[in-house]
Amino acid sequence: MIRASIKINKILCAAILVFYAVMMDALAEKIEHKLPNIILLMGDDHGWDETGYNGHPYLKTPILDKMASEGIQINRFYSASPVCSPTRGSIITGRHPNRYGTFTPGFSIRPEEISIAQLMKKAGYTTAHFGKWHLGPVKAESPTNPGKMGFDEWLSHDNFFEMNPVLSKNGGIPQKFEGEGSEIIVREALNFIKKAKEKRKPFFVVIWYGSPHEPYSALPQDLALYDRLPDSFGNKMVSLTSNETGLQIERLQREVLRERFAEITAMDRSIGHVRDYLQQLKLRENTLLWYFGDNGTPKEANATVPFRKEKGSIYEGGIRVPSVLEWPSRLTRSRKNDVNMVSSDVFPTLAAIIGQPLPNRPIDGKDILPIIENKKEGRPEPIMFWNGSQRVQKGFKPIPYIDPKLQMGTTPLAKIQDGTATRNFKNFHHPDIQEQDFWGARAILDNQYKLVIHELPNGKTSLELFDVRLDPGEKTNLISRHTEIAKSLETKLKEWQESVLKSLMGEDYK
Repeated sequence: MIRASIKINKILCAAILVFYAVMMDALAEKIEHKLPNIILLMGDDHGWDETGYNGHPYLKTPILDKMASEGIQINRFYSASPVCSPTRGSIITGRHPNRYGTFTPGFSIRPEEISIAQLMKKAGYTTAHFGKWHLGPVKAESPTNPGKMGFDEWLSHDNFFEMNPVLSKNGGIPQKFEGEGSEIIVREALNFIKKAKEKRKPFFVVIWYGSPHEPYSALPQDLALYDRLPDSFGNKMVSLTSNETGLQIERLQREVLRERFAEITAMDRSIGHVRDYLQQLKLRENTLLWYFGDNGTPKEANATVPFRKEKGSIYEGGIRVPSVLEWPSRLTRSRKNDVNMVSSDVFPTLAAIIGQPLPNRPIDGKDILPIIENKKEGRPEPIMFWNGSQRVQKGFKPIPYIDPKLQMGTTPLAKIQDGTATRNFKNFHHPDIQEQDFWGARAILDNQYKLVIHELPNGKTSLELFDVRLDPGEKTNLISRHTEIAKSLETKLKEWQESVLKSLMGEDYK
């Protein structure tokens, strides 16, 4: 009798365990189904014109072209800044980079910023970063490394990287990886995705390429695709970094573009590896895959830019970038979207998708999913651009926001900067606001008009108003014809700057 009772108890316990396991599997499947996997990919210095789908005469980007034809082509996507570190900060925080002192490359993010990866973790995601970080050192002791900003794992570089990159895994001693840079970080990202699937956890993966940033290096198979560029194409000398010395040299642009185009094609191929692997694991339907550039085409590569200026400028050539998005289970129809969007929109859009509230502080980006889904027409508020900079004046001594020792990079570059082959960072306290803090190239873009403001060497201020819908090349200044529109936009821009400077002073962290 006792033996029978024990046997029954064992059977009941086993049944309970089986039931519990089944319920946990069902719960995991429910979470996996409800929350999409999310992969953000970003090219480094990849301009709007440098894709096949945007009509480039020579570049081969078959994967991006396929994404544009099968998914959502965001035709009017802007980087929050015309240079890379600030744009990266805008993606991580949803805020304009001037709010936390990431003015230009070399300025880090601040530890108090709330990142999209931290929101993802709250929602149950496993998170990882691969490739270029450039928001502070990636070493373990840095208060702004990917891990401190919410990434469970990272294989990253302080700055850009080329062939055979030297990368740091989870803040450890940098190690050399043999091979093509884009394909290496994608390979490591796919390993992470495989583990996430095995654990039945939704994943948030950020892949920030080192390509096509100069100096350029590429595989022979990719270089061969561009051996016959016309003699008339890129027939001028340009300045860029030497792969051999790390110093500036002059080269024929056509030869430079051959290498650059090869890098872009390799990057494009690696995106294809991501899409194929998702299909293989049966994850593609419920994975949001979003690609964009971090700023416009750089000067040495400007041969086909249809806009005014290039990287470093707040004219269209410096901030208009390619962007394509796929999410097959939700975005079932391919389309080309012509509404203005900006990199700061990534944070609030993803937060809305995963059901996480926005932080209680100024967020400059907007949830653009209703626009992408064609449920809304037009952007509700203008986009602001501002190349602010660290105050420079006699007697002003900036106080470091972070211990300079913690801001020293460890992953070597091919480029020598300030006498060193590593990237060091800085960020400073801003105790007050002065009139000159409002200076710097700035612009405000609504659904039709763009007001551009510059301080001139003679002390005067230049104001230009463009109808960027009819005049994307920004050739015709309409300031004298539409003074009221210009005044209204200038007022909105100044009010926004006041908010930004309060953030810069640390008001959001109190």
